[in-house]
Amino acid sequence: MENILDSIKKLLGIDEMDLNFDQELIMHINSVFMVLNQLGVGPVGGFKISSNEETWTDFVGARLDLESVKSYIYLKVRLLFDPPQNSFLIDSISNQIDEHEWRLLAQVEPYAITAAALLETDDELER
Repeated sequence: MENILDSIKKLLGIDEMDLNFDQELIMHINSVFMVLNQLGVGPVGGFKISSNEETWTDFVGARLDLESVKSYIYLKVRLLFDPPQNSFLIDSISNQIDEHEWRLLAQVEPYAITAAALLETDDELER
């Protein structure tokens, strides 16, 4: 299983053994997890990492339809941690982030509707 912190470090061009930026990266990654939680992606109670122990499976479980979460977190962390100097590149990354957000929201929305309906049905059965 691939851990979240080291895979993001690899995408940013940081060696896994280099621990100098871990706390800053963990803070940024956790900020993105909060955004994903607001979009309805991931565990209901939220999710955070504190080291390189947490894996992608810990966050998305067995769902194969949420692989773009990895790209989304990388792009968001890149803009927070090491933004490009070129405004055109920043715009391009921002557009990719917007598309990932839209697609993730569209992917989890049917599940959210189903979950809400199940909760409503449970409430009616309890009455």
